[in-house]
Amino acid sequence: MADITGKTALVTGGGRGIGRGISLALARAGCNVAVNYHQRLEDAESAVREIRALGRRAVAIQADVSRAADVTRLVQAAESQLAPIEILINNAGKILIQSIEQMTEESWHDMIASNLTSCFLVTQAVLPGMRARHWGRIINISSVAAQAGSIVGVHYAASKAGMLGLTRSYARVLAKEGITVNAITPALVATEMVLSNPVAKPEMIPIGRFGEIDEVADIAVMLAGNAYITGQTINANGGYYMS
Repeated sequence: MADITGKTALVTGGGRGIGRGISLALARAGCNVAVNYHQRLEDAESAVREIRALGRRAVAIQADVSRAADVTRLVQAAESQLAPIEILINNAGKILIQSIEQMTEESWHDMIASNLTSCFLVTQAVLPGMRARHWGRIINISSVAAQAGSIVGVHYAASKAGMLGLTRSYARVLAKEGITVNAITPALVATEMVLSNPVAKPEMIPIGRFGEIDEVADIAVMLAGNAYITGQTINANGGYYMS
């Protein structure tokens, strides 16, 4: 495992849930962290305070990462206030519970933009710097829904499955440039999003409980420090989907 002390990380949706857990885990591993948020400033500022209490530098930056102009501003702000981004966590996304009959073209495009286009846009924005330095770690937070299908929305599963194709393709292209690209596919982690979802039940998981945020965050830190794992999907799902 490489020492990632002093590295600069950008975590999209880094103020709450899994994103917050990863932001703090990276800080504990020695990283400085740009915490991106869309609407919930208070959550992002709270995460920044915790990171600074660990002795690391941090900044909260608002941006809708499904919009190219916002992404450009986000990366420029993160790099001007901290340093060039070396670790990217594409975590921002949303879930919308809709049956096949309820889905519309508008909700389809919204889900793809929030979960998949955002991943593409932020990756494209940080790649030139990573390629120039011949070092980078890109970690995409997908979902077990990408592999097993989703009972909450076909569009959600499709957007998360697209992230896996994106991951493998970037990994193959960048493998000789010192940049690794991997995905994590959690299932029913005990976040606000899952705990407020009436469809999500612990008994759906073979292990019999929801996952813990730190059980996902620890994987992100491992991938950030490993130079030989690339193009992989790490399943943190309590046995929900086995491969």
